[in-house]
Amino acid sequence: MDETDTGFITHIGGLDFKKIDKNNYSFSAIIKEIHLNAGKITHGGYLSTIADTGMGTAAHMVSNKRCVTVSLEVKFISASFLGQTLSGKVKIQKKTNSLVFITCEIFNSEDIVITASGVWKIL
Repeated sequence: MDETDTGFITHIGGLDFKKIDKNNYSFSAIIKEIHLNAGKITHGGYLSTIADTGMGTAAHMVSNKRCVTVSLEVKFISASFLGQTLSGKVKIQKKTNSLVFITCEIFNSEDIVITASGVWKIL
């Protein structure tokens, strides 16, 4: 199942998710008006959500089982704006029998916007 096309994520625009190889995945999303905060830059909650969704989908694909987020750390590096396309790169760092460790970088056309890392529990 591709979690980028169901549930909550569909309400905020979904993700275009792709498997590159066993340990690498990518996704993209276009920033819309609903993704902006009061300062007219992309809301941190939206950025965190797409990072969590991209990494969680990768965890599911590498384990072939349902996974839930145990921890998520996000570092906000630069701003992104209405109309920009965000490109995410996801890497599986390690998979055990019960956990998946993942990192993610999200870029706009000019800069890295956020980095994220987390741990997913395989159910």
